[in-house]
Amino acid sequence: MTTKVSPDKAGRFVFPKPLRDQMQLVSGDILQLESEGECITMRPVRPKTALKKECGIWIYHGELTDTSIPDLLDRERDKRLSASRECRSFSTTLY
Repeated sequence: MTTKVSPDKAGRFVFPKPLRDQMQLVSGDILQLESEGECITMRPVRPKTALKKECGIWIYHGELTDTSIPDLLDRERDKRLSASRECRSFSTTLY
């Protein structure tokens, strides 16, 4: 896609909606900016973790596949159970 954009008075650029949709950009996403001579390149910085806790709810931020979401949920559930068991065993040894 080729288009022209110009900064507003505060120096902000607005990307056209078709480009935001194509790049899956939403408010709050972070872009990495690189400049070399007359060229400016912006790349989305994607989260490295697929599961992220937002407002107390686990949100999946990775690519969708049939098996990835259940596998990630199982792994996260196992981590939580393991941590909770360790916490319980530590608290019982204190008494």
